[in-house]
Amino acid sequence: MRHKNSKGTEPVTTQGLRHARMKIETAVLMSRGGDAFSSEVADISATGVMVQRPQGWGAQPGELWVLDMLVGEDLNIHVEATVARVTAHHVGFAYARIPDDRQVALWNLLGGYADSLEPWDDE
Repeated sequence: MRHKNSKGTEPVTTQGLRHARMKIETAVLMSRGGDAFSSEVADISATGVMVQRPQGWGAQPGELWVLDMLVGEDLNIHVEATVARVTAHHVGFAYARIPDDRQVALWNLLGGYADSLEPWDDE
């Protein structure tokens, strides 16, 4: 599958695309069993979320965590997510389960980002 880039000129393969990330600054509480960490969301997409790596973080890729993202004063987006990637400064999560009553809130927050793709380079 091929898509045109943002200028509409040169094609880009889907292999180099990912769901568009929306930059957002909001608090997140991450919990698993007796462990809990608070941090800040760096960006969010239709498939996952990247957070600032909290001090003392020791979780490994593949572990399932519960994330509560607090957006504004009224919106709590509660999801289950698997650690997908850990770097020196960030933790990337892939959604494992989004409760039915939170899906609409997440899609409304994402707006046009929910259906958008962007080029991706792992460098």
